[in-house]
Amino acid sequence: MSRATIVFVHGAFGDASSWRPVFDRLAGDEFDLLAVAVPLRGVAADVAYLSAVIDQLDGPIVLVGHSYSGSVITAAGVADQVAGLVYVAGFVPAEGESIVDLQGIYPSLAMGNFLRPRSLPDGTAELSVDPARFRDIFCADVPEADAAFMARAQRPLLATAFEEPVVAAAWKSKPSWGVFGTADQPIAPQLHRFSYDRAGSKVTEVDGASHFLVLSQPDVVGDVVREAARACSRGMVA
Repeated sequence: MSRATIVFVHGAFGDASSWRPVFDRLAGDEFDLLAVAVPLRGVAADVAYLSAVIDQLDGPIVLVGHSYSGSVITAAGVADQVAGLVYVAGFVPAEGESIVDLQGIYPSLAMGNFLRPRSLPDGTAELSVDPARFRDIFCADVPEADAAFMARAQRPLLATAFEEPVVAAAWKSKPSWGVFGTADQPIAPQLHRFSYDRAGSKVTEVDGASHFLVLSQPDVVGDVVREAARACSRGMVA
């Protein structure tokens, strides 16, 4: 049995520290763990960054992506040493699909315009979430003080990232797992079910959990990731 490396990839508006509660539950001698800070400069750029990290690791690798970075692990996961994918409230696009395309199938349940653009000197723009709405939309089940800090410590996402299609879909040839909360607003639960079913993922639904179940439900998320890593270590498919 090979020792798996679990690579955690955070979503938009967050950073690698969001994985700490899950990371702590998996720490020990069974797996190697790495939480990657992707630059959030668009799907292609983030895939290239993650791929460069993967190239320096031995397999089997399990990629774990939250939210936006479901798209990132979908494309980067075609690397030979990647053995499996775990989507944590993550987008699961097919080849040639963007996040905008997926949201067109089942729109977000978050009402109104909660994204705030900011122009950059190079003529591009980046997006962040209105701090006043952050907790209600993204993490209503996270303690208020923690959510308030998250809202004021966001890492913005390049505005065009949601429109970028992925150029490959690793889930077509590799096992995948999906976990999401039924109270997810940014990504409708119906879209999660559609996407995970299409990918043939083993699915765990968490009743009443928000989009940030990496923080509010670390035990459940940790159990899913552990199951995936053990299966991939043994060369088993889901």
